[in-house]
Amino acid sequence: MIYSMTGYGRASEVRDGREITVELRSVNARYFEYTSRVPRSCAFLDSRLKTLLNSRIARGKVELSLTVQNTEASDTAVTVDMNLARSYQQALRDLSEGLGIKNDVTVSLLARFPDVLVTQQAQVDPEQLWNDVSDVAAVALENFMEMRGIEGEKMLTDISSRLNTVEECVGRVETLSAGRVEKYTQRLYERLKVILEDRSIDDARVLSEAAIFGDKTAVDEETVRLRSHIAQYREILGSNQPVGRKLDFLTQELNREANTIGSKCQDLDITRIVVDMKAEIEKIREQIQNLE
Repeated sequence: MIYSMTGYGRASEVRDGREITVELRSVNARYFEYTSRVPRSCAFLDSRLKTLLNSRIARGKVELSLTVQNTEASDTAVTVDMNLARSYQQALRDLSEGLGIKNDVTVSLLARFPDVLVTQQAQVDPEQLWNDVSDVAAVALENFMEMRGIEGEKMLTDISSRLNTVEECVGRVETLSAGRVEKYTQRLYERLKVILEDRSIDDARVLSEAAIFGDKTAVDEETVRLRSHIAQYREILGSNQPVGRKLDFLTQELNREANTIGSKCQDLDITRIVVDMKAEIEKIREQIQNLE
């Protein structure tokens, strides 16, 4: 399947008392580029998430967003620093005796002092957390790839249509170029008749000039290579591998051959066909810039 480099995917599930949400989005890039936004407590998962994505994504700038929220209080523990609380209590007793005022210390008052009550996250099994996060990330990745695939199929249809147009242009060039030498020879005879009037025309010289013209303007090699490149294009488009870089190279080759035909042919009709061909190749190039 052909994949676009742009896409979006999201998944959210509650696992082991945690609501886990993973979002993926990507834009075009020459290579695989990874950025992420993950909670500090999950930073140790980042490299594994990158590897997970890279196993399915070959090209594109991919951004991953991970949020993990506790849905159960069991993940949070509150502890008391008894030594610190006793120190506060003794300090307040000393203050009461020193100033001769009533000591009205209560538990509520002591609990308000800094660090008497300490909130701690319960210990989390790293592998269990990874299993939960990776499962959700896998679902988001599937959604992400599905969207990429839909966009890729649309682009494949457009590219295939334009390749057909380029191939038709090649056929028209071949047809027009087939009789080009004969027409040139005839024109040369006609001009020489006017110039030489009644004098005889050297047929061997005319044929030699026509042969030189044919060598200079022959485009058979270019049209053969164009057909070969188009066949390779279709073969690559039908593969299950990332195609963007290969097609980028072949598109350059298509354009090069079209330019060569345009520069060699001294024929207005062929020039017009080459212009149409190059316009289609440029539109193909714009599409493959978005392919993985």
